[in-house]
Amino acid sequence: MSGVGFWEVDPAAAARANGHWWSENAAEYVDEHGAFLGDADFRWCPEGLREEEAGLLGDVGGLRVLEVGAGAAQCSRWLAGRGAHVLATDIAPGMLAQSAELDRRTGSRVPAVVADARALPLADASVDLAFTSFGAIAFVPDAARIHAEVSRVLRPGGRWVFAVVHPVRWVFPDDPTSAGMKVLRSYFDRTPYVETDDDGAPLYAEYHRTIGDHVREVTSAGLVIDDVVEPEWQEDNRQVWGGWGPHRGRYVPGTAIVVTHLP
Repeated sequence: MSGVGFWEVDPAAAARANGHWWSENAAEYVDEHGAFLGDADFRWCPEGLREEEAGLLGDVGGLRVLEVGAGAAQCSRWLAGRGAHVLATDIAPGMLAQSAELDRRTGSRVPAVVADARALPLADASVDLAFTSFGAIAFVPDAARIHAEVSRVLRPGGRWVFAVVHPVRWVFPDDPTSAGMKVLRSYFDRTPYVETDDDGAPLYAEYHRTIGDHVREVTSAGLVIDDVVEPEWQEDNRQVWGGWGPHRGRYVPGTAIVVTHLP
């Protein structure tokens, strides 16, 4: 019997399942969220914060920029338009197929490679800047490996900026209305959220980390945390996106953006 809930799952099977899930659902995802994300725009999160206003990456002109968990690479496309030399990576071939479709639509080609963020096909110290907007980190049991890989490919002084589900968000149900304002889970319960098929095999998994977990994973990779941004819900944003929406977004943070650098 298929199931949805919180339980332990084989890490390797879950990681494979997530890659397959994102590939199989890529077209539907872009259809549902494409208007909000744009073809060549850079939104950090469902709250609506754009890099154009946030400036978390700084001046990217001439920089070698890596996007991890790029999806359809809308953010990379935006950065390329500002002079960055970008490389978009994602574990899901279906997502990069959507990126190729946006290349055709916009006339702006973004170099893209299918890659596991825990084993990047790049040389040491070959990247000036790396980022992800909700890519990869929540979908692997060993996110410390992602930070270690990014640290490896960054040049000294390079920046790594990543957006994740805000750890506080985990305690609430996946309901952004007033009904979703009730705490249902312990903040300290790290049991993953899992969806399975009729045979009990994982189809999708998502992993929770506390604020302390994120700090330890980042610093263990030799990175220094410079800032943590908690975007507020923008007044004109009426988008409902899973557990994100304008009602709960006024009271509870849904996203954390962590700004780090390699000394």
